[in-house]
Amino acid sequence: MTNHNITLPTINRVKQRAKKLKIERDISHSEALLLISSEHGFSDWKSFQEELKNNEQAKAPTPQPSIAFVEYDDVEMSDDDYDLLDQEREAELAADIKKRVASNKRQLTKLGIEFSVFEPTITGLKKSILDATQQIRVHFELENFHFYWAQGQGPDYKVMKNAYLLNDNEVTESKASLYRPMTKQGDPRVWFRKLPSYTTPGDQVAIIIKDDETYLINLTTIVIEESLSDSKSHIKSFLDNFVTQHNTIADELLGKLKELAKSPFPALRTGDTAIGFTLEEKLGISANSSKLPDYKGIELKSGRGNKTRTTLFAQVADWSISPCKKSAEILNKYGYEREDDFKLYCTITTQRENTQGLAFIYDQAKDQLQEWYNNTDLVAVWPGALLRKRLKEKHAETFWVEAKSEVVDGVEQFQLLKVTHTKSPILSQLLPLIQSGVVTMDHLIKRNGSNNRVSEKGPLFKINKRDLELLFPQPVIYSLI
Repeated sequence: MTNHNITLPTINRVKQRAKKLKIERDISHSEALLLISSEHGFSDWKSFQEELKNNEQAKAPTPQPSIAFVEYDDVEMSDDDYDLLDQEREAELAADIKKRVASNKRQLTKLGIEFSVFEPTITGLKKSILDATQQIRVHFELENFHFYWAQGQGPDYKVMKNAYLLNDNEVTESKASLYRPMTKQGDPRVWFRKLPSYTTPGDQVAIIIKDDETYLINLTTIVIEESLSDSKSHIKSFLDNFVTQHNTIADELLGKLKELAKSPFPALRTGDTAIGFTLEEKLGISANSSKLPDYKGIELKSGRGNKTRTTLFAQVADWSISPCKKSAEILNKYGYEREDDFKLYCTITTQRENTQGLAFIYDQAKDQLQEWYNNTDLVAVWPGALLRKRLKEKHAETFWVEAKSEVVDGVEQFQLLKVTHTKSPILSQLLPLIQSGVVTMDHLIKRNGSNNRVSEKGPLFKINKRDLELLFPQPVIYSLI
């Protein structure tokens, strides 16, 4: 395979050039894309587009490794240890490593698998200590695996659980040690036996939880896409088993829909809600006016919307813990005049301050997304739990059922055709994606010059279409007939 570097053009730039080539050479758009792909050493546009996407996603910064444990008295540090501490990673990871890690994260997300990532350090591997970072703690709580906040301090309260270190050719049994030391803060820690033989400092390692046990995959050394195509791979076996186990309800619902699709059935009411109501009755789902009908947690919708998911959700800050107590206050302090109106239309990211001086900081210790002005004045606060809850509410696991309708002897009949299964987003990845600048937020606050009323269309949390696969599992389409 050709060695492609990270300085390739963006997908948008390539599409602009293809548009120009199409006119200049009187060729089709697809022919122009193929020509440009060939220039960069690719045999087709699909593989070139995938490489361009890899490059874009690899540009997101890698969080610095956590070495907070060295600050506490229970960890003895010699002069040699401090020399090692000076060698810990500060520079960004190599581009090829970042691309592999990003690709592996996409594969896990595609399969609908919740995961967290940690980076072992030189000092940590020597001392057999890992900080249980906020990302790990959130993941453990989402999976009801372990709650550090409910755990006492000291060895008497240490929790041991089974763990496994996965490679393609072997599975190494390990033990996960979950504890809070006898320090002032009792900062949560975790350790996995045999970890030094599985990783090196700087590796990015994913934790996956299944049946109250942890499974580790080294995202730096393993290529999951290749593992999935290897029938003998232990990683493939584990991931296949994981997906099958978590799809039992979806498979049950799919079986019932296929049974219903064997022949047309009459509508049980008329109007726009006929198909939805009839499906509920046929599946034995009791009507519930407070929310969309669901089958054991999976929402049912008839028809497939065309709306893109670039806007993830709208969510105001938690005003009870924010210095600004409403959107109008943020507008008054940081807005600007535009014609007859007073506005604050801007994008907020963790990567830089915008022209209004506003930027995000993710406080890992508190699991809070904080908006700051000039890095000195706190503006507003979003608890991480609030953002994850909103994301889950907005994008529930859904079966989008497509049916054909025809009237026979004056009665509407439905024939089920196909279903698109969209899974819930990977909640554990939301804050890491905000932290790396992949997910941003738009303020859309305006005071109308004619009536002095303040309106807020957001704040809108957004993601680039190309990065949806870092948060959402791949939709699966099933034919019912």
